[in-house]
Amino acid sequence: MRFLLDYFERLDWVLLTAAMTLTAIGLMAIYGIGISQEPSNLFLFYKQVAVLAVGILSIAGLIFVDYRHLRSVSLFIYLFGAFLLLLVVFFGVTVNNTTGWFRFGALSFQPVEIAKVALTVYLAAFYVRRGRGRLSWATFGISFAATSFYAGLVMLQPDFGSAMVLFLIWGAMSAFAGLPRSAWIILPLVALVCGGAIWTFGLQEYQRGRIESFLNPEADPRGAGYNAIQARIAIGSGGIFGKGIGEGSQARLRFLPAAATDFIFAVVGEEMGFAGLALVFFLFILLLTRMLKIGYESEDDFASLLLVGLGSIFLIHLFVNAGMNLGIMPITGIPMPFLSAAASYMLIVFLCIGLAESVAVRKRGTADAEAGVMLFES
Repeated sequence: MRFLLDYFERLDWVLLTAAMTLTAIGLMAIYGIGISQEPSNLFLFYKQVAVLAVGILSIAGLIFVDYRHLRSVSLFIYLFGAFLLLLVVFFGVTVNNTTGWFRFGALSFQPVEIAKVALTVYLAAFYVRRGRGRLSWATFGISFAATSFYAGLVMLQPDFGSAMVLFLIWGAMSAFAGLPRSAWIILPLVALVCGGAIWTFGLQEYQRGRIESFLNPEADPRGAGYNAIQARIAIGSGGIFGKGIGEGSQARLRFLPAAATDFIFAVVGEEMGFAGLALVFFLFILLLTRMLKIGYESEDDFASLLLVGLGSIFLIHLFVNAGMNLGIMPITGIPMPFLSAAASYMLIVFLCIGLAESVAVRKRGTADAEAGVMLFES
């Protein structure tokens, strides 16, 4: 019993509270979407509650798993992620022009969400094995190749948004690990060249349309620019405190497409107003700072890099999803962490929180104040 209490006391309750509060806000928004329909449809709400239950169990289980074991099996985790990405290209289900889902009856999941965590674990272990200090060009090149392999498999689906997320995760972790000095000059030039090549050869016509509509949504208000315009209308109409749960006209009248997934941020803005969005941003800032704090206090390079990578997944999804709702980013199928009704991504989100808590309960220097002995050794 004392063993369980030790774990319980070592949990980062601020991190956990922020995550659960964000999830509750998402549940309220999804519930509001359901009851605003005629007739009401709460399927997505109940599904999200079921995902939350599984997620809580996942966190509870991961607390008792030593995160350091991931370092020794990081290559196998990477290869498993690559296998899933390759498998889905041939046997996946196509949704919105992207063959990126496995479906088993009413259940479906996206392997790319698993791949994001697999890449994070692999890069954290790889950089630590290469030693402290600034990365060498050899290390930098190998990590880029590993990320490009994942991104290439994702582009076969094609899913440009998720491929972009993989490169951003790699960029964040590489910068934290210590980029070669000249890389800060070379990388922007490489990004420009690659961006031009992707625009010319790598994007489907509908993907180019999304970017063009981002630059000028009013040029096609009933076509490619429709989603962006409706999202901004929803956010702008919410005012300071919003219209109330289930009272958002954009979602109720179905002007706002994919309201429970891609545009849940706009729903929160319409129904909970500026105050609701401000709370969402505050909770994300709190969550991300706690993850960085846990990594810093762990005094473990692998843990620090791992949490930087996991935190970057949250930050990138937050920035891209909020940006496309606000009209400052192109429309992509990137869900909002904790809020969107995206089951496979939500489970990965809880997996990330579970890994962060696994680090928290094993931070160096955890001591029993009464007995004066170490509870967990690094």
